[in-house]
Amino acid sequence: MEITAIALQSGSNGNCIYVEAGGVKLLFDAGINGRQAESRLAGHGCDIREVDALIISHDHGDHIRHAGVFQRKYGLPLYVTQKTYDTAVKRHPLGKLKDVRFFRSDGMLQFGRVSVEAIPTPHDASDGAAFVVSSGNKRLGIMTDLGHVFDGLSEVVSSLDAVFMESNYDLEMLETGLYPAFLKRRIKGPEGHLSNVEAAGLLKATSGRRMKWACLSHLSEQNNSPTLALQTHRDILDPDLALYIADRHASTPPLFV
Repeated sequence: MEITAIALQSGSNGNCIYVEAGGVKLLFDAGINGRQAESRLAGHGCDIREVDALIISHDHGDHIRHAGVFQRKYGLPLYVTQKTYDTAVKRHPLGKLKDVRFFRSDGMLQFGRVSVEAIPTPHDASDGAAFVVSSGNKRLGIMTDLGHVFDGLSEVVSSLDAVFMESNYDLEMLETGLYPAFLKRRIKGPEGHLSNVEAAGLLKATSGRRMKWACLSHLSEQNNSPTLALQTHRDILDPDLALYIADRHASTPPLFV
């Protein structure tokens, strides 16, 4: 069964990814407001009110701040880990939440014939997860806010047909930029983000295997650029791998697996 995926927005200013397969419609993260999500989905002929589940990766505001609005305005059941929920309701004004369904960050969710595998990440959140969406023999990864290339991650990425891959920063831009030293250490550290080179190295492990495309995601506005991210990956990766960029202010076109 074909998987359709659209990054509605990606970056520290807000994240939200739409995935559809086998008649199942899913949203991953709610870092953009309801009006933006509704409008961008409508632009692709999709109705946000028909989404079957809103699945949250972790407790940072750029991934969860609008979850309450998504649920109350559009009636979406909220899937989240217990630790992420407990942390998020203390940090963010989510409002009243009625339909909250808990999953484990190393667990599995099932929606009809579509499964969503959660993979724990070492990112500096309370209980973060990356995801693999499986439909038939097709596998799509949502791999952002990873912390570092942790044990087992390469094997997961090598099993995918396509991936939204974090490619957050260029090391030289970060080191010579205006961020304070503590923030630079956090971003480069084991609980931070992947650089362009680290992301490309991770994707290189898929060379000659099943992956058809990668959408570079969660790019830093201050320490990266779409042009630089693409060029870094092009210099390292097989030219047959199609590359896309998830925009900080707009949606991608539909991408197919």
